[in-house]
Amino acid sequence: MNITRLFTTHRKLLLMGFLILLIAFVLTFPLYGGARTRVLITMLVYAILAMSWAMFSGTTGYMSLAPAAFFGTGIYTTYLLQNHLPLPIIIVAAGLISFVLAVLLGLVTLRLKGIYFTIFTFGLVVFIPNVVTYVEGEVTQHHGWYFNVLDRTIILYTMLGLAVVTVLAIYLIRRSRLGLAMQSIGGNEEAAEHMGIDTTRTKVLTFAISAIFMGAAGAVLAPSLSYSNPTIAYSAFYSFVPIVAAVFGGMGSLQGPIVGGLLFGFLEKTLKVEWNTYFMLGFGIIIVLVILFLPTGMVGLVPILRDKLGGAISKWRKGREGEQHANT
Repeated sequence: MNITRLFTTHRKLLLMGFLILLIAFVLTFPLYGGARTRVLITMLVYAILAMSWAMFSGTTGYMSLAPAAFFGTGIYTTYLLQNHLPLPIIIVAAGLISFVLAVLLGLVTLRLKGIYFTIFTFGLVVFIPNVVTYVEGEVTQHHGWYFNVLDRTIILYTMLGLAVVTVLAIYLIRRSRLGLAMQSIGGNEEAAEHMGIDTTRTKVLTFAISAIFMGAAGAVLAPSLSYSNPTIAYSAFYSFVPIVAAVFGGMGSLQGPIVGGLLFGFLEKTLKVEWNTYFMLGFGIIIVLVILFLPTGMVGLVPILRDKLGGAISKWRKGREGEQHANT
């Protein structure tokens, strides 16, 4: 059997089978222990952030450092509404608030290009927590956020549902007119403008849609935390996680950020326990090696291994056929 032909012909079936196995694994994961449930929640959070970031930045080429702003807003939304509304409505509210925030930010910043846009988005990550801290200290007189903690199994399944919705939404957007417009902007923005594409509107809309899932992820994660504050919720770490995960997995495909987010979350939660001091150094070395030798990310290993495995099997079969002819 030709391995290359098998992958090419039955690619969709193989991908569907992999997704079914992954979902079955996730659904039974809580049976293995509470600590592992926390690991899987983190993996899903990073996958959602990476997918959302790659949907905008990976397609248009605009390097956004704003994910932490939307993710933290989702956590803060849960804190404000947890005693008044059920979690599903809070998740929707967090997504909508993040959407509005992204629209306002995009209208101001997406006329900028290159490093100026990147610096401005990172400035937002620094600005928002300071505003929240000031309001808490001077107006509400409350310091820190305490949450009504929910069972981690509920949070896990909710996060899984959000991840599935994120995948479906990005898949549909990539195949829509909006997705084609984004690809045109990423290829050549000036040419896209000459073709009649409203580049500013397209960028703002895509930026805002990606923010919905980041804010929703923060809202889902919040009930698993006993305590948080503006410094923790709006940590710049959550702005760099999706970038690292997307680059690690591969930005050129839908599955790349998923793989990168899952792997990064797993490595962080497991290796950090054993090698806390050297974890980030070691992972940084891995990222550098991936960028140098696998520019298409870990997903790029699949066609390489497929071709090599298919070639090795073909040579082996030809060798056996040659031996059989020689014997006859």
